Amino acid sequence: MFDSLLNFGTDTTALSFEGLVLSLVSAFVLGVIISFTYKKTHVKGQYSQNFSLTLVMIPCIIAIIILMVGSNIARAFGLTGAFSIIRFRSNATDPKDISYVLFTMAAGLACGAGSYSYALFFTVILCIIMFILSKINFGAKNSTYKLLKIIIPEDLDYQGAFDDVFETYTINHELKKVKTTDLGTLYELVYNVTIKNDVNEKSFLDELRCRNGNLNIILSMNAEPGDN
Repeated sequence: MFDSLLNFGTDTTALSFEGLVLSLVSAFVLGVIISFTYKKTHVKGQYSQNFSLTLVMIPCIIAIIILMVGSNIARAFGLTGAFSIIRFRSNATDPKDISYVLFTMAAGLACGAGSYSYALFFTVILCIIMFILSKINFGAKNSTYKLLKIIIPEDLDYQGAFDDVFETYTINHELKKVKTTDLGTLYELVYNVTIKNDVNEKSFLDELRCRNGNLNIILSMNAEPGDN
């Protein structure tokens, strides 16, 4: 397997030194462009520096692999066997990261194959598309799901007590749990609410406080459906 990697003399494709340099430089430049796009289209401060550097390296590595393989089938199988023993222990948690990895691999493949104009064309077009989608906040939800806990006095009828407030500030709401607290003198209500994005949360809480006698209210920031 490793003999086929080192046996460059059997390759029928002759590549000049200038061609090698052009492939690597092109792959590096495209990797920088893609990495820059990745950083600018991510939520500020939420991207990984290591992943950004990886996006620069991948096109160069893929281009090198393509240049090494050339038209040598034996070397291609040798490289396949060599890379099959490599274990990648870092998993991409964001599907968007996976798409960027595939993006850089495509750029590296195109550069390694000598299709520089094609590589530059689809890289620029896809990066522009990503910038546009990021600016218009494509795919973002127009509402926010949260968990709301309200403490009310025992003499307040909780059924329908906040319906008009919910109608104003939420898309939908559901009472998930009711329990007594403080030796039965208070009730704790747990709601699943989907809050409209264009509302003021402080105003929402202020109106609820006017109804529950200024008792405790908890509005979670990162609730998931089914939490209670």
